[in-house]
Amino acid sequence: MADLFDGYPSGAAWDEMFDRGGQVRPAYRHVHQSLVQMSAAELRGRADRLARSYVNQGVTFDFAGEERPFPLDVAPRVLDGAEWDRVAPGVAQRVRALEAFLADVYGPQRAVTDGVVPRSLITSSTHFCRAARGIEPPNGVRVHVSGIDLVRDADGRFRVLEDNVRVPSGVSYVLSNRRAMAQTFPELFAALRIRTVADYPSRLLAALIAAAPDGVDDPTVVVLTPGVFNSAYFEHSLLARTMGVELVEGRDLFCAPGGVCMRTRDGRRRVDVIYRRVDDEFLDPVAFREDSALGSPGLLTCARIGTVTIANAVGNGVADDKLVYTYVPDLIRYYLGEEPLIANVDTWRLEDPVALEEVLDRLDELVVKPVDGSGGKGLVVGSRASAADLEVLRGRLLRDPRGWIAQPIVQLSTVPTLIADELRPRHVDLRPFAVNDGNRIWVLPGGLTRVALPEGELVVNSSQGGGSKDTWVIGRDLPIRRRTAAEIPKSIATSSKVPIDANPNDVRPQAMQQQQSGPVGPC
Repeated sequence: MADLFDGYPSGAAWDEMFDRGGQVRPAYRHVHQSLVQMSAAELRGRADRLARSYVNQGVTFDFAGEERPFPLDVAPRVLDGAEWDRVAPGVAQRVRALEAFLADVYGPQRAVTDGVVPRSLITSSTHFCRAARGIEPPNGVRVHVSGIDLVRDADGRFRVLEDNVRVPSGVSYVLSNRRAMAQTFPELFAALRIRTVADYPSRLLAALIAAAPDGVDDPTVVVLTPGVFNSAYFEHSLLARTMGVELVEGRDLFCAPGGVCMRTRDGRRRVDVIYRRVDDEFLDPVAFREDSALGSPGLLTCARIGTVTIANAVGNGVADDKLVYTYVPDLIRYYLGEEPLIANVDTWRLEDPVALEEVLDRLDELVVKPVDGSGGKGLVVGSRASAADLEVLRGRLLRDPRGWIAQPIVQLSTVPTLIADELRPRHVDLRPFAVNDGNRIWVLPGGLTRVALPEGELVVNSSQGGGSKDTWVIGRDLPIRRRTAAEIPKSIATSSKVPIDANPNDVRPQAMQQQQSGPVGPC
């Protein structure tokens, strides 16, 4: 029987399963042993069953305007529990600093006064929202949910690639991946102490309840979706169902003298917390785009007077700005008095004339990104661009240096991935999700691993043709226990409570246009 790893190449990138000498890393020993005992036909059979289960469950994403089953690779990514226990505090530290930064940006702006960041950094950001200034969240939390994208460099060190604190998506795939993989490799789940991800819906619900306006003892929480034509609708539905709350669209909500209400079959019902999956510009046609059919008029006013909480907070996008990203290590030192636990990827700020000159001289060696881009859109990998493309890029950088950053090409780490009937190295990143309830920032063990499926490709976004892997954190210190059916997220259920418009064509373009920060359109 041929070994699935026959001819497995070693390259410049750090491989998660094999060290430089070709030896299996300790965290992967059980997984490697299980895989080498399988024939190609057996592993392909498991992969095909995995794919069929996703098709049957409707686990999909939008790719180039077409709804497709979400690609889940059959070989998991494994992280040692001790390593994860160093990564998770670094993610939480970053979220704490971004919380402090957002409170400062929409408040006294001490960081500007003290010279930590220039005022122009904030005011020139596409996602700086002046309408959000002065809005104070009831429990001080603006970043209820965050996704911090990490990559492992050629030396095996994790680095932060970017921050997502607007409307980060992708956690539904973490939950669905885990359930599917538990059915595909039951023997490995019985043998290994894999930290559970099933707590996420309850953790998120608890954080949303904690964010309710003052004086509300039994808050009503809803998930606000742009609708069925949005690429992340599967996630919106899954989270509403697993939290046990209503999934609503903008037309289901209205503002009354007492606050925000939703229309139900039994009449109006007050809403206290809105977990919105609608971008700022579409959220409130009074405050933002007047042609929006996805939000509800007056939501921002209700948030300002404190009768409803919007999670994540309006205006968080300024912290997602990739130029702001370059200042986050300084913000950690300024607000927290700590050194960053996870370093950034080295980055050039093109507003600096010296940096701009260097980048223009080295365009064919670097990755250049728009500061407000998402889903890999607008990103240029210099070594793969044509001379004509680089010349066009040069003009853009000269016209708008504030709108771009540059980074060295990071050889993202690789993980064995099933390609045809062989396991081959493919590049991956990692998006851990963090939930902030105001008292503690909890980081979901593992998070979403995204994998670039074409050989040598470094762009992992599913909007660019990538897939995902289940991420296992092997916790040696955790007791083994059997998971109950209730702990493992089920496939999405059809619900009569999901709003269906008899003639939704008028909102379809907006639902598809509005951006989601996640695997379907990750920043």
